[in-house]
Amino acid sequence: MNAPAAHLVPDICQREVPQALLDALKERFAERCSTALVVREQHGRDESSFAAPPPAAVVFAESTADVAAAVQLASDYSVPVIAFGVGTSLEGHLLAVQGGISLDLGRMNQVLAINAEDLTVTVQAGVTRKQLNEAVKSTGLFFPIDPGADATLGGMSATRASGTNAVRYGTMRENVLALEVVTASGEVIRTGTRAKKSSAGYDLTRLLVGSEGTLGVITEVTVRLYPLPEAISAAICSFPSIEAAVRTTIQIIQLGIPIARVELIDAGTVRMVNAYAHLSLREEPMLLMEFHGSPSGVKEQAELVQEIASELGGNAFEWATTPEERTRLWTARHNAYFGALQSKPGCRAISTDTCVPISRLADCLLDSVTEADASGLPYFLVGHVGDGNFHFGYLIDPGKPEERAIAERLNHALVARALKLEGTCTGEHGVGLHKMDFLVSETGAGAVDMMRSIKRALDPKNIMNPGKIFTL
Repeated sequence: MNAPAAHLVPDICQREVPQALLDALKERFAERCSTALVVREQHGRDESSFAAPPPAAVVFAESTADVAAAVQLASDYSVPVIAFGVGTSLEGHLLAVQGGISLDLGRMNQVLAINAEDLTVTVQAGVTRKQLNEAVKSTGLFFPIDPGADATLGGMSATRASGTNAVRYGTMRENVLALEVVTASGEVIRTGTRAKKSSAGYDLTRLLVGSEGTLGVITEVTVRLYPLPEAISAAICSFPSIEAAVRTTIQIIQLGIPIARVELIDAGTVRMVNAYAHLSLREEPMLLMEFHGSPSGVKEQAELVQEIASELGGNAFEWATTPEERTRLWTARHNAYFGALQSKPGCRAISTDTCVPISRLADCLLDSVTEADASGLPYFLVGHVGDGNFHFGYLIDPGKPEERAIAERLNHALVARALKLEGTCTGEHGVGLHKMDFLVSETGAGAVDMMRSIKRALDPKNIMNPGKIFTL
């Protein structure tokens, strides 16, 4: 079945890709350089609702040397390069809005070094988070960053991803120690070390983490690992209102309870999940929680959280300690996106990604729910509320521009509200195409100009994923 039409990106300015460059790529990479339309189209879209013409070619890299060679050739012809992992980004990061070549790093999927004694691991950029955890499980360690999709470590670093475990373990910003990167000129550089800390010069690792492929192509990543918890307990709890669920979350965080995950699903989304996954969850606002630690510590945390929740109307607690039981409880959260799409066949989801200080979460979320309900547009609501991050998915008919207009109006109002409360327009998805105007509102023109100066200095030909984050 064909996917529904996506929103065409306006003001596309395609650069010419000379035949001489395509010939040179074919000579260097042979069958690993494809100009087949189906391959180009696959690499010219992500999970966003935007559309743009596909790249002129796709190069499948198998080593850092391959990446460097492809970038050097592209630089010679001033042609854009867009790094590709598995295509799960949500903000149009992968779209060839200025043409160019897509550089697929999926075959660079080797776990290079597991240093269990130091709690670190080095991988090629195409390694996915599930592959990484499978590789290290025998050491008693794990990598906790879970953005939902089985994304690559390179892509997760580029977008500064986080996800359900961020409330306890942080984001990619806190967990990436070192990088290997191919610069816009094709030079290979390394940033950071495996040491726990350093004061040596500019923090280039932090500059590149979250740069969305606009400053270079990440080819290797060194990240922190964590001991697998001795005990894990998960729970779901239903509430009479979203406000009660949010107030419970705020109290949990402010009391310093070391909860590992706390996710919110609103009643409408629970209803969608029940229909999609054939579940029978109570169709009320719900918190899904997980506790990590020693058996006694987990028990104490869980009991304290249950007491807080009960005081605010929480009920229907259901606990799980075995992996199978925990997976069953988390099914609702993992199926939220797919259940929502199935609830309105042929729809696309316009996603939001605001994050606010935990003390302002109720103010931001409840006003946004009121606006969304008044709009009449169907939506789903999920949130990593333990760190103040939540997502609306406004479900639109791609053939009805008026529905997209409503969704964008709601999104603009939500971001304005979050910024007023000293929050951000994107907690984890990145800026990409969709949030470029919001970035100026959040940081100010002066800060964006500084970003442009860095971009011009490191990528003077503007070939590294151009047209994302800001325009030059």
